[in-house]
Amino acid sequence: MLFPEARQALLAYAGETPVWSEDFDIDAARVEARRLAAEEPREEVAAAVDVDADGVPCRLYDPSGRGADAAEAVVVHAHGGGFVLNDVEVHDAAARRLANRTGLRVLSVDYRVPPEHRFPAAVEDVGTAAGWAARELGGVLVAHGDSAGGNLALVDALRHPGRYAAAALVYPFLDPTAAHDSYRTAADGFDPREAAWYWEQYAATPADLSDPDLAPLLSDRLGTLPPTLVVTAEHDPLRDEGEELARRLADAGVEVTATRYLGQLHGFWRHPRVFPSAEPLMRQVAGFLRLHADRPDRIDRRP
Repeated sequence: MLFPEARQALLAYAGETPVWSEDFDIDAARVEARRLAAEEPREEVAAAVDVDADGVPCRLYDPSGRGADAAEAVVVHAHGGGFVLNDVEVHDAAARRLANRTGLRVLSVDYRVPPEHRFPAAVEDVGTAAGWAARELGGVLVAHGDSAGGNLALVDALRHPGRYAAAALVYPFLDPTAAHDSYRTAADGFDPREAAWYWEQYAATPADLSDPDLAPLLSDRLGTLPPTLVVTAEHDPLRDEGEELARRLADAGVEVTATRYLGQLHGFWRHPRVFPSAEPLMRQVAGFLRLHADRPDRIDRRP
């Protein structure tokens, strides 16, 4: 059952132009997302600076203000938005909250997006930024991403075993085949046609849709992952693929925690003013990442 705030959100979404429509304007949607994000309250952090991570623009949030001298872990954050939409500005408020709740530095990656830059540009940018963070910022790395960002964080961890001490994936976008039942039974507010459109923008060729670096459920390296948190929403077409990932990780011997938030829609994590569950989820993610960042005996420090 949808919770009341989710029902209200669905009513608000009903007037939006769907992405698969001929009338959908990507550039206009990006501008509108930034406008709406600019209206959100933003918590203060000790420092928030734009940095060049070996050619990848990023924003570094430091709740302590001590910079590299903090010797704390760094959260590498990959934003959601179907690979196509959003950026560090849209995710600024969420990244600030993540930094404040974890007490750790957060590196928000402004990766290249399609259709201007198709696969594998985004995941390569996340990997480059994470490598820069490992080299330049000190401390250990933990990975975080929501939706498409969850895909990118997961793929980078698979590409670089030992890079991260932990990964937190919030309703990750994983399966371009849309093969799971939740695409038919739980697609409230996130039409399966929208998901298909995002994959079409991201993939450079049809063959990319079966590449494990795009579709990580196909990876044969799942057992190399660090402790992983997988969060899903009850009313989300991506629910079943996220929970399938959790089951596969458990079977592969990975230390995995999986949580389904009842009554919630895809996207709720980023909107605490609308969804009361958003702040508890933020604190769950922060606690999980902090727990594993504070266990240096478990960490392989390879960049």
